[in-house]
Amino acid sequence: MKAAVYYKNGPPDVLRYEDVPDPKCYPNGVLIKVEAISVEGGDLGNRFGGPLMGNPHIVGYQCAGTIVEAGDRVTDRRVGDRVVATMLAGSHAEMVAVPASFTWLIPPEGDIVECACVPIAFGTAHDSLFEFGHLKEGETVLVQAGASGVGVAAIQLARRAGATVFATASSDERLERLISLGLDRGFNYSGDAWVGEVRSASGTGVNLVVDTVGGRILEGSAKCLGYRGRLISVGTSSRDRRPFDVSLLSIGNSTVTGYYMGAEMSGDRAREMVAALIDDVAAGDLKVVVDRTFPLAEAAKAHEYIESRQAVGRVVLIP
Repeated sequence: MKAAVYYKNGPPDVLRYEDVPDPKCYPNGVLIKVEAISVEGGDLGNRFGGPLMGNPHIVGYQCAGTIVEAGDRVTDRRVGDRVVATMLAGSHAEMVAVPASFTWLIPPEGDIVECACVPIAFGTAHDSLFEFGHLKEGETVLVQAGASGVGVAAIQLARRAGATVFATASSDERLERLISLGLDRGFNYSGDAWVGEVRSASGTGVNLVVDTVGGRILEGSAKCLGYRGRLISVGTSSRDRRPFDVSLLSIGNSTVTGYYMGAEMSGDRAREMVAALIDDVAAGDLKVVVDRTFPLAEAAKAHEYIESRQAVGRVVLIP
């Protein structure tokens, strides 16, 4: 099969399009012919500095396609099922082999490209807002990096829950494209004035912040919180590793919670939550925004485009 691989960490141009051995289906797993690959923020981080699980290494942890083989121990999946799958690595390829428990069925009415983008982004947004963020109707939430996959999902989910929704992005143009998703107020965080603007717009500070950026933006998130505000930190897409000053939380008795969806995925709660989100997307109740698609052979260009901070929503690779 063909795959986008690399032999060392680095910028997008380390990616190569090469022939690699087909993966093998194991007794409790399924073999999937990949039809759409959602390029996740973690894929970029892993390519830049994560561990290489093979030589060459196939990056990527989410894709969708059709099952072409099921293991002897698999009872709830069959050949011909369309599924979304998550994995530790390997999505940037024409085929993947994963445990059957790492897959979700795509409803007949579901678009496979859209559904390929759901589990990590929408699941992370949902957990950050509700399971860990305890968002309630009538509260105000600030979604950092609103144009990202998690951001696009969080804006819609927060709006559906009856919250007032603020979001940041790196340009006014990207913010404009978020209004139709339910955004009440957008803030350009490429400068330094956005913290004061958020606090002014919210009156006494926001109730909840979902932050996928980290670094200096995470510090600003803490400053945007109102009394007993909650801050959910979901990684450091900015690659800014400066230490977080927890004293920023003390003045308002605020809290910060770190979140990683992988720690939740082994339980039934998270799996059922993701299944419901896939159903909502398939039914048109939630919208996946696909900014651009690229052939798998152009994975390097796709990674480069995402890092240019032009995209709104997801970038998808098509084998």
